[in-house]
Amino acid sequence: QVQLVESGGGLVQTGGSLRLSCAASGSIFSINAMGWYRQVPGKQRELVASISIGGTENYEDSVKGRFTISRDNVKNTIYLQMNSLKPEDTAVYYCNAEGVAIIPSGWYPEVWGQGTLVTVSS
Repeated sequence: QVQLVESGGGLVQTGGSLRLSCAASGSIFSINAMGWYRQVPGKQRELVASISIGGTENYEDSVKGRFTISRDNVKNTIYLQMNSLKPEDTAVYYCNAEGVAIIPSGWYPEVWGQGTLVTVSS
């Protein structure tokens, strides 16, 4: 079984920073891409940032210049450094892994974490 565990959410003031972590556990051979999504009530889940196995980063327009995604391939862990936080960043942030190959043989097209709540006070 492959599991994603998020951490680092919390309550911060406008302009503050948080660093989210997502660790993928299991007998993992490779993960094609990992990313962070967020969701608020009444809105669809949206991509915040993603990073490919080759290190290519992609960001939603509203977080460009403020958020940075990074990865540790040895630990199968990604991070989201969130700076200059705004109230509109308030959401449950979900970690996602796409194209997970496991040892000795297996494939998970997509795996989701349970989510971590980020609240930015005005």
